[in-house]
Amino acid sequence: MTNRPAVLLLASLVVLSTPACQQKPAENEVTQSADEPSKGVDRSHKGEAMPDSPLFNGDENEATLAEAKGKPLLVNLWASWCAPCVKELPTLDALSRKPGAPKVIAVSEDAGNRTSVEAFLESHKITDLEAWRDPKMSLSSALHVQVMPTTVYYDASGKELWRYVGDLDWTGEEAAKLLSEAGAPAKG
Repeated sequence: MTNRPAVLLLASLVVLSTPACQQKPAENEVTQSADEPSKGVDRSHKGEAMPDSPLFNGDENEATLAEAKGKPLLVNLWASWCAPCVKELPTLDALSRKPGAPKVIAVSEDAGNRTSVEAFLESHKITDLEAWRDPKMSLSSALHVQVMPTTVYYDASGKELWRYVGDLDWTGEEAAKLLSEAGAPAKG
């Protein structure tokens, strides 16, 4: 006879210890398939153009990522309910201040308004990231993102070089090596 409370507790601990957050799927969306990467670099979308999904930019105007073309662009999809996303944000903030770094845009996938996103970032001392919003999750849908955080690196012409699924220290060695692929600084 199994100890039902112990089994439930063990299952809960396994779910809570996963390294990346599963995106909350829309009603008609499928969850992550077995061929999706669980964490790490994914180059299967290399060369794809950035989507023209409608977003709200840092000034709260309707925008698309194309507005940011012209230099390498690192686009991070995150949510306040995702612990690995929150853990990663300070390293993206630090990277955004680094001379010669790619432009860094943090796209909130939360349904909240601008004020709530700004308050969340301020409460976590995130001061320099260019914060965009995607309350309808149109960007994550267009990119087929199932795990957050996911960060997509575009070259200056708006073509995807790679994406990183899961959290990463964007001030560390692994990030420096990846960012050097589009001419961003190797380490600082």
